[in-house]
Amino acid sequence: MTFTLFWTNRSQPENNSVSLWGYFGLGATLIVAGLVVLADVVAATRVSTVLFGVCAILAGLFEIGHSYWTRSWGGLIWHIILGSLYVAGGIVLVTAPAEGSLALSYALGLVLALSGAVRAVVGLRTLTNAGGVLLLSGLFGIVAGILILAQLPSAGLSVIGIFLGIDLAAHGAGWIALALHATSRP
Repeated sequence: MTFTLFWTNRSQPENNSVSLWGYFGLGATLIVAGLVVLADVVAATRVSTVLFGVCAILAGLFEIGHSYWTRSWGGLIWHIILGSLYVAGGIVLVTAPAEGSLALSYALGLVLALSGAVRAVVGLRTLTNAGGVLLLSGLFGIVAGILILAQLPSAGLSVIGIFLGIDLAAHGAGWIALALHATSRP
């Protein structure tokens, strides 16, 4: 008997403890990440906003530099404009994380809703393999995303951190449930 991953055609032996421990480890890591976020939701939101800003600045600088290295490809001006927009947006997020978090809140609401939808579909596809928890996790992601979008801008910094922390923990619980189910199969 084999444990088939839903997104591949590959089967893995049930006694493959490395892959099952990997699923369990991923689940545990996501739960711990969720608890860290829940410990200080305002700080988690501000930190994520600043980190996102730094990443945007680095991506923008790379885009500008890349435009000169590949100027024979054409579109030099457009690459410089795009890179400059990334840098400018990143600077706004780094220097004004509270205000920048409103824009990121909108994006987070969309991501939670969309990732929740994907998890719900995966949960339905693996319903016989303990996919119920993953389905529940996906439904929570959808609801969390919709609630964030509906409450903007008054949602504030704490609501986003709370939803993100709970979503991470629920996602981790889904992976642990799949790992435990795979080890309990006859």
